[in-house]
Amino acid sequence: MNLADPAEIFYEYLRRIGHVVDLAAEPGKPLRALHLGAGALTLARYIQATRPGSEQYAVELERELLDFVLHNLPMPTGTTLTTHIGDARDALADLPAQVMFDVVILDIFSGPEAPAHIACREFYEEAAARLGPDGVLIVNVGDEPALTLVRSQVAALRQAMPDVAAFAETGMFAGRYPGNIILVGTRTAWPSEWTAELLARGPHPAAVLTGVDLDPITG
Repeated sequence: MNLADPAEIFYEYLRRIGHVVDLAAEPGKPLRALHLGAGALTLARYIQATRPGSEQYAVELERELLDFVLHNLPMPTGTTLTTHIGDARDALADLPAQVMFDVVILDIFSGPEAPAHIACREFYEEAAARLGPDGVLIVNVGDEPALTLVRSQVAALRQAMPDVAAFAETGMFAGRYPGNIILVGTRTAWPSEWTAELLARGPHPAAVLTGVDLDPITG
């Protein structure tokens, strides 16, 4: 993490998520964002750097991790960030009913063994209900070459949201090696111009699958 330049993201999958966030609203416009799985708050820093004035919420299961990050890697001055320790689904349900988001980012899955109460259609429906009319739900899915978890999550997300896209390094879709695939659920039809933008921004090589091109992933 580059504290001097939070807009610089080192991890490939996080850069891809950042590029999706870039498209979620006009450049520089503040967002209301929910991070389910806070990690090192890399994306919260990115959003603050690229969209000053954004209102952000972060949920993390591991208290020690979040305390360590906030103590050793303090957030930039001016950041509006509310943190919560607990389970992602429970925390989502506990939010005030009137709180809605432009972006919900789920970064919890790290392999085929995913929490069943989160890796399901019902959870995605609950998350989608927290999105504004143009909101996006972004899910990072870390998986093995068989893409077992990715397949199940594409199917679940498709049941919960009007449209879904998958964005990753090209070889990931061929099942060549373990890695990360970013799933994006939208409240409206996937904008075709987003595909061109994401492919141009990379990291490269990159592929974006939507519609019938995504069908084979669900088996």
